[in-house]
Amino acid sequence: MTGELFSPLHLRSGQVLKNRIAKAAMEENMAGDGQVPDEQLFTLYRKWAAGGTGLLITGNVMVHAEALTGPAGVVLDEHAPLGPFTDWAEAGKSGGGAIWMQINHPGRQVASDMPGVVWGPSDIGVSLGKHSSRFGRPTAMTAQQIDDTVTRYAVTAHRAEKAGFDGVEIHAAHGYLLSQFLSPLVNKRTDRWGGSLENRARMLLDIVKAVRAAVSPSFAVAVKLNSADFQRGGFDAEDARQVIEMLEPLGVDLVELSGGSYESPAMTGRPTDTRTQAREAYFLDLAEDLVTTSPIPLMLTGGITRRGTAQKVLDSGVAVIGMGTALAVTPDLPDRWRGGREADRRMRPVKWSDKALASAASMAQVRHQMRRLARGSNPRPGTHPALALITEQRKQRTALRRYRAWLAKPRGAA
Repeated sequence: MTGELFSPLHLRSGQVLKNRIAKAAMEENMAGDGQVPDEQLFTLYRKWAAGGTGLLITGNVMVHAEALTGPAGVVLDEHAPLGPFTDWAEAGKSGGGAIWMQINHPGRQVASDMPGVVWGPSDIGVSLGKHSSRFGRPTAMTAQQIDDTVTRYAVTAHRAEKAGFDGVEIHAAHGYLLSQFLSPLVNKRTDRWGGSLENRARMLLDIVKAVRAAVSPSFAVAVKLNSADFQRGGFDAEDARQVIEMLEPLGVDLVELSGGSYESPAMTGRPTDTRTQAREAYFLDLAEDLVTTSPIPLMLTGGITRRGTAQKVLDSGVAVIGMGTALAVTPDLPDRWRGGREADRRMRPVKWSDKALASAASMAQVRHQMRRLARGSNPRPGTHPALALITEQRKQRTALRRYRAWLAKPRGAA
């Protein structure tokens, strides 16, 4: 039986989401001094919490201080002070919904000007044509580095629970480290982490087991997975189906389906595959295939902006609908839907022919709206994408100087 948008969802951990609407993760890149959340993020999450979602999932929280997706990334490792994270959890729960922390490692998707490490399953770099030099050249991870990374995820999850978060979402999509291990195009290893799908999924499965062991049974554990990579010969829907089956015995509460990577940025609505609806619910047809066999409740994210589309997704058997951009523009959209209203504004579309640049501009536009909300201002979705991108690059340069200085200092255990 399909759910109604405002009906509760009972999860395996015993957690109950008050409705089926989630704010999906959008990387804020708004860490304060010391790579921890500050008042900006608290204000942003209080705004979303007041808007009526049943679940807020944070943007990337990095498990490894030397491996960040961006210089203003939030880091929660064994050294991070817990106080700011406790405040963040409280802000996220202030509207009566749940808040989960998305935990991640970028692997090879690290900008070439960033200090720290660039790791991958193999030494294959990100291929973006003339933009390839934007990313660092990865080195293939050693067995010790893989084991240490598994431990880092468990430490971050344990500390997230201690700070008051209701769950974690392990990011294994969008071309980040765990997605790289899953992809036969990127993972060319010949040891126990390469070759067969079972081997390529090993690191993800080990992380899920380690996280489950590090948190209490009532703490939610979710996984974000690509329904497909949208690259010929890459991770596909059949692989996703098998990985979901592998996750089922490990106590996973929810699998969020998305798709794409920087090399094929389907998650920003610019897929290179015909099996997605270009305007709304990009990955619905892939999800409809997976939902018939999935033993775990599924969440679908990508391009949902209207109540009718959201209900159509639920009617397909998906348990939770995730929204990102729509909530950056209209943070009270769930409450509007409850009252029979829709969003009255949309993000200005990016129609540039350069796919990589268009994807970067789309993400910069979303971040621009989040920063406005974090300052207590209203969104301005008509902002020109070029202006958003230039502003973003300027902020990144400032953040990079600050991150370099922070990383150079010794850190003691919290």
